[in-house]
Amino acid sequence: MTADLAELVSVRYLVDDVGAAIDFYTRQLGFAVRMSAAPAFADVTRGHLRLLLSGPASSAGRAMPDGTKPGPGGWNRIHLIVGDIAAEVTRLRAAGVPFRSDIVTGPGGQQIVLDDPSGNPVELFQPAGR
Repeated sequence: MTADLAELVSVRYLVDDVGAAIDFYTRQLGFAVRMSAAPAFADVTRGHLRLLLSGPASSAGRAMPDGTKPGPGGWNRIHLIVGDIAAEVTRLRAAGVPFRSDIVTGPGGQQIVLDDPSGNPVELFQPAGR
């Protein structure tokens, strides 16, 4: 794991429960905890991806000037490459992870979208030819 922030790509996810998000990303998807200030915030990494997990008590969770409150969910997502998508789906389903879709096959490979504990989507992708 690199300590140099310039070497990492950072993505922020708003989450309902930072502890549950840490547990999910580390146990289910192979991330490592870089820093935790739970229950407000944590930062986990996988390779060069730095995922910022911002809970309701974090500065990123504060209401906008018009009163709009940021929240989890949506369709923007992190994209994780896997070697055997069928095996990963089987493992994650057995762990109770919810999926938004079944495996979809396209010209570039296969993909599936799952939800983290707060409803943020994560895409697993197996490139064609693997």
